[in-house]
Amino acid sequence: MKKTLKMAALVLAMSTALTSASSGATDAALFTPAQQARIGEIAADYLVAHPDVLIEVSKKLQARQQASQQQAYVLSALKAHRLLMQLDGVPVKGPSDSKVIVTEFFDYECIACSMMAPVMEKVMAANAGVRFAFRDWTIFASRYPESTLASHRGLSIYRHQGADAYMTYHNGIYRTGHNEGKLTAEDIETVATTSGAAALSDDDNVTSDHLIENNDALAEMLGLTGTPGIIIMPVENATADNTTVLPGVVSEQVMQQAIARAAGG
Repeated sequence: MKKTLKMAALVLAMSTALTSASSGATDAALFTPAQQARIGEIAADYLVAHPDVLIEVSKKLQARQQASQQQAYVLSALKAHRLLMQLDGVPVKGPSDSKVIVTEFFDYECIACSMMAPVMEKVMAANAGVRFAFRDWTIFASRYPESTLASHRGLSIYRHQGADAYMTYHNGIYRTGHNEGKLTAEDIETVATTSGAAALSDDDNVTSDHLIENNDALAEMLGLTGTPGIIIMPVENATADNTTVLPGVVSEQVMQQAIARAAGG
């Protein structure tokens, strides 16, 4: 608490000094050392008596940081728009002529992705005219090999059995409730079999690895720091006003609002 008060006092003192300087202060020191010390004491005493000030300032600072980060995400998404529209091999569900596309970067070992999966299911069911793209981003692969194994299986199913079988598999993996190292090879094969999967070949794995590498490079370009990372934007004429980046778990309502913005609503 004392450290926080000292930091707050310093900020207040600096703010006062800068304000005075901008008002036409001379080159002489704005405050003597004794005056500066007294300003710190006054600020600290005030914050002790009014701790709600710190809370309010903290909230405003956090909101400002989030807005700045969101703006950075959106600008990156706009720069990468052409790459996001390149969907060769990427599992997609929805009409090819859709005006809006929802892209999710995910990992099957990610607990947050697991929490997001039922929300995505509801959003997809409510937006038959929107296209959804699922980009495997195996950020947990270095710790859990099942991250890569599950992605290989899903991408193979998409290539050989199509979008419906893929969605059955994709949602089925999350319905196991196994993630963060608890997903097993047996889980994966059980869900794959239920989805009508064909046998997995070495060529399938090579093709999948190439796609996953591209997704990793794209996620880095977008500035994403984890999964899930969701980008909602128009297929054409994307702008900062109609593009939304959602880094993390969000509600169905938030998704719907972003889709409406992308559609021009």
